[in-house]
Amino acid sequence: MKSNDMLTGKPGKSLFFFALPMIIGNLFQQFYNMVDTIIVGRFVGEDALAAVGASYSFTNVFIMVAIGGGIGASVLTSQYLGAKDYRRMRTSAYTALINFLVLSILLAVFGFCLNPAIMRALKTPENVFDDAVLYLQIYFTGLPFLFMYNILSSTFNALGRSKIPLYFLIFSSILNVFLDLWMVLGWHMGVAGVAIATVVAQGLSAVISFLVLMRELKRYPVEDGQAVKLYDREMLVRGTQIAVPSIIQLSIVSIGMLLVQSVVNGFGSSVLAGYSAGTRVESICIVPMIATGNAVSTFTAQNLGAKQPERVRQGLKSSFLIIVSFGIVICLTLNLFHNQIISAFIDMESGAEAFAAGNAYVSFISWFFVMIGFKAATDGVLRGAGDVNVYMAANLVNLGIRVLVANLCAPVWGVQAVWYAVPMGWTANFLISFCWYLTGKWSRKRIIA
Repeated sequence: MKSNDMLTGKPGKSLFFFALPMIIGNLFQQFYNMVDTIIVGRFVGEDALAAVGASYSFTNVFIMVAIGGGIGASVLTSQYLGAKDYRRMRTSAYTALINFLVLSILLAVFGFCLNPAIMRALKTPENVFDDAVLYLQIYFTGLPFLFMYNILSSTFNALGRSKIPLYFLIFSSILNVFLDLWMVLGWHMGVAGVAIATVVAQGLSAVISFLVLMRELKRYPVEDGQAVKLYDREMLVRGTQIAVPSIIQLSIVSIGMLLVQSVVNGFGSSVLAGYSAGTRVESICIVPMIATGNAVSTFTAQNLGAKQPERVRQGLKSSFLIIVSFGIVICLTLNLFHNQIISAFIDMESGAEAFAAGNAYVSFISWFFVMIGFKAATDGVLRGAGDVNVYMAANLVNLGIRVLVANLCAPVWGVQAVWYAVPMGWTANFLISFCWYLTGKWSRKRIIA
């Protein structure tokens, strides 16, 4: 029952070593997503890269629903763990798993049936439309596995066992890469092969993760001898109150990308391919920022469960230092090596327009990743406290800015308006959440008895 101790010791050290396995694990997850993109871009063609890129904004919404739901639901589990109420902690975990299994099946049916109409509405270029729809049909077939894997990972993190999801991510990442190469280069299955590889790798990881979590939960003793309930409607209500804003918060970027996708699509498949490569680089760069924010959420929940609000304040200050350090490294790396990074996806000579678009996006956005880190950490405090209304509104402002600036300014400034909108949204989101954090009202919020 050994776990990372979030309740004692230096907050910065606790946060960093708790976040580190999540960062490494998420980098592996993004790595195999990036490998998908590199393989189709290099060995299938620019149109295949554009097709996967057109699908990515849509699929990422569902990924963020899964991650946001898991983090939101795990707040309840973390607070019960901090209070050492292991019976309710286990019931909270079981309830979340059942709820999100049902939700994932409903969303899979929705996505499978409606994705062609949504791709049309997003003005997906005709030359990549069929491949994009095929990718999504296969993807949604395996959506319940993806959902359950992310919920299981969030539950492990709530227990302070962030190393366990790391091991499964390494396993699924390596398996996914081998399957990609086998199906694309060996069987010449193109976009379909990439989608099948992802579903198989995540499916195996989800099944094994579930079995390990069941074993882990049984290690927490129930002293009063009462049976542990598998489902609790009151916890459903409490968990939903936290999970829904968490889903919205983590989905904002993805929904913004989806709504902005139609703007990018209007500039043609070459620009779309470059933008797709750029957003894949972005998705890797934000990993340490989002992971630090998720660590702050668990840290906050456990310490408020143990009635230690001042330690939460210390933790947020420490998280800002961690974020600035990551931001400096990321900015320097992208500014020094942006040409080499984009050339991994796109050939500079045969795809000159796509290369220029991807390079422009990465060069610009590299200066602003610290803002999404500040936003993620501050939102993490509010989410971990269960104080969700203001931070949900802040993320809606983020979405609104991204969509409005992209749609209103792209006809005037060109596709660069999409780049400019991103840090504007992040900054507004952070300022709103941080101003609310300064009121201290989050520290008086109670979500467990």
